[in-house]
Amino acid sequence: MDERSVVTVGVESARGWVVVGAAFFAMGLVYAVAYSFGAFFVPMAREFHAGSGATSVIFSVTAFLFFTLGAVSGWAGDRFGTRRVLLVGAVVMAGGLYLTSLVHQLWLGYLTYGIGVGVGVACGYVPMVAAAGSWFDRRQSLAIGVAVSGIGVGTLLGAPIAAGLIGIYGWRTTYVIFSIATLAVLGVCAILAERPQRTGPARLDLGRAIRTGEFGTLYLATLLIGFGLFTFFVHLVPYAEASGATPAAAAALLGVVGAFSTLGRLLFGPLADRFGRVRMLQAAVLCMAGSYLIWLSGPSYAGLAVFAAIMGAAYGGWVAISPSVLAEIFGSEGLGGTAGVMYTAAGIGALLGPPLAGWIVDSTGGYRPAIVAAMVLEVAGLAVILTLRPKRRAAPA
Repeated sequence: MDERSVVTVGVESARGWVVVGAAFFAMGLVYAVAYSFGAFFVPMAREFHAGSGATSVIFSVTAFLFFTLGAVSGWAGDRFGTRRVLLVGAVVMAGGLYLTSLVHQLWLGYLTYGIGVGVGVACGYVPMVAAAGSWFDRRQSLAIGVAVSGIGVGTLLGAPIAAGLIGIYGWRTTYVIFSIATLAVLGVCAILAERPQRTGPARLDLGRAIRTGEFGTLYLATLLIGFGLFTFFVHLVPYAEASGATPAAAAALLGVVGAFSTLGRLLFGPLADRFGRVRMLQAAVLCMAGSYLIWLSGPSYAGLAVFAAIMGAAYGGWVAISPSVLAEIFGSEGLGGTAGVMYTAAGIGALLGPPLAGWIVDSTGGYRPAIVAAMVLEVAGLAVILTLRPKRRAAPA
C-alpha cells in the first residue's frame, strides 16, 4: 500500500502520532551521531596530527551536506515517499560510519564521514519533519515540536555515550557500533513512516515560494544564524577542555544542550500555536544571540553549562518553529521541499563557520576572537529575522 493513501490531511489520529514517534527516534539517532562529533574531535585530531581548523572540516562538510541535501531529500520524500528515502539514508549513513572507522588519512574522513552522515541526516530530518507535520493542522507546531525534540534527546545522549565508548573501545570501534545502531533504528522508523493523502487546493509551488520576500528573509537569517550556531556546536567541547575540563565533563556540555533543546522544542511549539509562530521564532533567535554574551565573558565550567542550557533551549525552539513558519506562509503540502531549500542556508553556515573559527583559534592562540565573530553573525541574523511580519498566504485555487 502506498504510504500516501492512508487518510486525508488534518486528521489528528493515533496514526499521526505514531509517525511523530518514528520521526522522534529517527532524528534522535541521526543527530546523536552528528552532534557527538565534539567527543571525537580531540582523539581524531591527535591521531591524525591535525589542527583545529583541519579537524573542524569533517563536521563542516557533514553539516553542509545534510543541510544542502535536505533540498533533495525533502523533494524526494514529497515525490517518492518518506519510507524509501529514510531507508536509503540508513544504508548510506551506516556504510559511511563503518568506512570512517577504517580511514588512516584525515581527508578520507571528509569523504566517508561527511557523505555518509551528511546523507543520513538529510534523509532522517527534512522528510520526517514533513511527514510528521502533514498529519496535523491545528496542532502542527506541537506535533513538529515533539518530533524534532528527538534532536535534543540525541544531542543529550550522543556525546556522553560517544565519550564513554571512546574511553573503552577507541574512536574507531565506536563508529562501528554507531553504524550498527543506525541500520537498526532507522530501519524500524522507515517501516512506521507514512504520510496521509492530501485533498483540497494545492499549495504555492516551490519555485514561486522561494522567490518571495518572506522566503528571502528566512533564508538570509538562517544563513547568518548557521555561522554562529555551528561554531558553537563544534568548538564548545574543545574550548572547555582547553579551559581545564576533563574530556567527559566537556562532552557533558553537549548533553546539557540536548536536554534543554528538548525542553525548548516542547515549550516553543505550543507557545507558537497560541501566540504566533513568527513571534516565537524571533524570540528564539533573540535568546540565541544574547546567550553569546555568557561565552564571551570567559565563564567557569558552571557558566559554560548555563550558556549551553540557554543556547540549547533557544536553538531547540528555533528548530521546532521554523518548519511551522514555512507551513503558515506557504502551506503544509510540499513542506519537505520548501524546508529543504531553506536549510541549504544553514548548510553554508555550517560549512564555513566552524573551520573559520578554528583557523582564527589556530592563528590567534585563543578563542575570544572566534566567539566575537560568531556573536556578530548571530546578532545580524536577529536583525534580519525581526523584519519578518506574521502573514498567512492564501494558497491559489
